[in-house]
Amino acid sequence: MAHRPLIAPSILSADFARLGAEIEAVAGHGETRADWVHVDVMDAHFVPNLTLGLPVVQSLLKHTDLPLDCHLMIEDPDRWAIGYAEAGAHNVTVHAEAAGDPVKLAKDLRAAGAKAGLSIKPGTPLEDHLDTLKHYDTLLVMSVEPGFGGQSFIADVLEKVRTARRLVDTGHLKLLVEIDGGINADTIEQAAEAGVDCFVAGSAVYGAGDPGKAVAALREQAARAAGR
Repeated sequence: MAHRPLIAPSILSADFARLGAEIEAVAGHGETRADWVHVDVMDAHFVPNLTLGLPVVQSLLKHTDLPLDCHLMIEDPDRWAIGYAEAGAHNVTVHAEAAGDPVKLAKDLRAAGAKAGLSIKPGTPLEDHLDTLKHYDTLLVMSVEPGFGGQSFIADVLEKVRTARRLVDTGHLKLLVEIDGGINADTIEQAAEAGVDCFVAGSAVYGAGDPGKAVAALREQAARAAGR
């Protein structure tokens, strides 16, 4: 398990007119500094919503030295994902339900300089993708249906987290376990207890008066729950 919980604020909940400043708000020092910045890319096809794409990610990369965690909720990631890796994203996550050849895609993402992430929706069984996950650096378990921010946490997905945690701890998989959806002060502890390494938090960070302090508080809560 990662030494300390990673917090990845989701800019889906930030003010899109002030994205640079919103990232700056979680780029402080010490405990108030986010570990990653989570960027939700939606294409209005794989999910009903439309957000931002590669040009915005390229702009953000010039503005911050925080690692960008790009979550591609898009059709045909085999075609589009590599551009995000080549631009300099730290971690590029594609959906298991959308990727045509996820093993090749993982290799291509790594070759382009990024970590490769595989995401599964709440209703997608983890077991169907265990062989594929041997080629990935990150497993992103969705704890809401992808497409919109502000949804309620689906606790049932924690069974998938526990399974992944066991496989990582026994050496069958070598990856970071990430969770995305409804993570806040009320839900982060159960996610941490289940074995999550990296917590994506949107409104829990950007709905707070001080986003940096919210990052620190969430990390401390997760660490306490996980006994770290």
